[in-house]
Amino acid sequence: MEWFLKVVRDNYANFDGRARRKEYWMFVLISILISFVFGFVTGLIGMPSLAYLFSLAILVPSIAVTARRLHDIGKSGWFQLIAFIPIIGFIWLIVLNATEGTKGDNQYGADPKGSEFNEIGNN
Repeated sequence: MEWFLKVVRDNYANFDGRARRKEYWMFVLISILISFVFGFVTGLIGMPSLAYLFSLAILVPSIAVTARRLHDIGKSGWFQLIAFIPIIGFIWLIVLNATEGTKGDNQYGADPKGSEFNEIGNN
């Protein structure tokens, strides 16, 4: 839940910098779980509009964290538009988001794993 709150609270509309794979995928996982629960509960009480409001509320952070994830591999955030290519585009975007980020600094900022490696003693 910490990763979800970090994206929503601290980086709601932050399109700058880089996001680790763990930050991205934990946000996606928790968003899917919350959406499922919201959909189930609102379906039971007959108010599906509440689930739509949640989806709308996390739209901007979802786009932002995907842009930062693409920055981590050295791609522009605009690469997420590749998902609009039927079938192959969505698969390619998943592969890009699963790719390990570039080591060290790149044009989008410092390596988000940099401080973690220094703490462990690995460079």
